[in-house]
Amino acid sequence: MKRIAVFPGSFDPITLGHVSVVQRAASLFDEIIVAIGVNVEKKAMFPLEQRKKWIESVFKEIPSVRVEIYEGLTVEFCKKVNAGFILRGLRTSADFEFERGIGQVNKMMYKNIETVFLLTEPAFTPISSSIVRDVIKHGGDISVMVPKEIVTQIKKV
Repeated sequence: MKRIAVFPGSFDPITLGHVSVVQRAASLFDEIIVAIGVNVEKKAMFPLEQRKKWIESVFKEIPSVRVEIYEGLTVEFCKKVNAGFILRGLRTSADFEFERGIGQVNKMMYKNIETVFLLTEPAFTPISSSIVRDVIKHGGDISVMVPKEIVTQIKKV
């Protein structure tokens, strides 16, 4: 059976921490689906299709990674794509507590799903999409926070 992992998030925008998690997980799974979740409650800084294009460009050299947009529950998306794993990156102990609860509920809803946590590399621990958006809003340098493939593109949006 193919080991398929879903790496869900808003990726508004994708950060170097996200990239690191996917790159390191690529050897653990046959396929990783970077799944951009639609959350109508949140006001995104960047359009969905733009985020999808950026992520595809970042992972173009890793054929086992694909990018999809989805709505609704992550476990339902996992069922749809036959994924047995949800991949999550952990930056802090607070992330662990939050993600553990979600992982346990997902397991209650779908017995065949396992949540796999990877620790963020120390250099990327302080970086989050929220922080990147704040730096962008205030005209700061994001080149140490997001993939080089999209730094100049972000400035144009």
